[in-house]
Amino acid sequence: MQIVSIGEVLWDVFGQAEFLGGAPLNFSAAAHRLGNSAIVVSSVGADARGLRTLEGIRALGLSTDFVQIAPDQETCTAVVSSDEGGNASFLIKRPAAFDCVSLDDSFVARLSDLHPDWIYFGTLAQTSASNEDFLRRLVRKLPETRCFYDINLRTGHWNLPLVQRLSGFASVIKLNETEAEVLFALTLPSEPFSLERFCRHWSSTYGADTFCVTLGAKGCAIYQQARLQYFPGFSVNVADTVGAGDAFAAGFLHGLGLGWTIEKQAMFANALGAIVASRPGATPFWTVDECLQLAASPPAERCVTTCFSSAWV
Repeated sequence: MQIVSIGEVLWDVFGQAEFLGGAPLNFSAAAHRLGNSAIVVSSVGADARGLRTLEGIRALGLSTDFVQIAPDQETCTAVVSSDEGGNASFLIKRPAAFDCVSLDDSFVARLSDLHPDWIYFGTLAQTSASNEDFLRRLVRKLPETRCFYDINLRTGHWNLPLVQRLSGFASVIKLNETEAEVLFALTLPSEPFSLERFCRHWSSTYGADTFCVTLGAKGCAIYQQARLQYFPGFSVNVADTVGAGDAFAAGFLHGLGLGWTIEKQAMFANALGAIVASRPGATPFWTVDECLQLAASPPAERCVTTCFSSAWV
């Protein structure tokens, strides 16, 4: 399966420690480890972090052919803080290098020549008008390619009209339950919230046929063919939740590409997200075998320790 991932690459800063990240990169690293071909489209600065970013991307087994250098911008950092439940929040400095990808027609043509099966994108980088315009052009040039939209709302870096426009591109949309509640309140303020009501409304309005809603340790909910199903999660000792949702997305799309049942897709994605949450950094080491083993484990063996996190990021 060929995937093009468009958006931010950055450094997640935890106190004195820094980890390479950004949802499109985290997702691509996981998708690559699962055996898919993933291309990252982004930009870094001509600074020390930019150089380390390029080295880090290559170390993950990914190509840097579509990662540009913006000489007048800094490579982005996201200062991460967590609450008692392990839920992360981010302080992101903008503009950043990933806002400044040079997107001429030849660049679009090179990507089109890859004939990707999927285009993956989030919200953060698309708040740059030029980035959103590029995404729109690429989607129009590749009408047979499906889109996976990982909503990933970051405080101060999104707006409802943008999320609505991006949702209109997507076949699959991923978000967490809190994000669903926020979007529901903004679009249907007079109605009582339910996850099924949100998915039904968003699907009928914007056309996505599948919704993946992460529920942290409780697992996930999948809406498909007008039916919402819940799938239990795996309790782990949380190191940090950064990147867990991105790994979940890669695991779900991997199973979708292989034609797995919805239950197998969801349980595999839950297992992969839980494993990543149990290890520091957004792209820790893990193996496909351990994900398969955890996904197939009997319920009594799934709990290691209690995971308090309600949302993966």
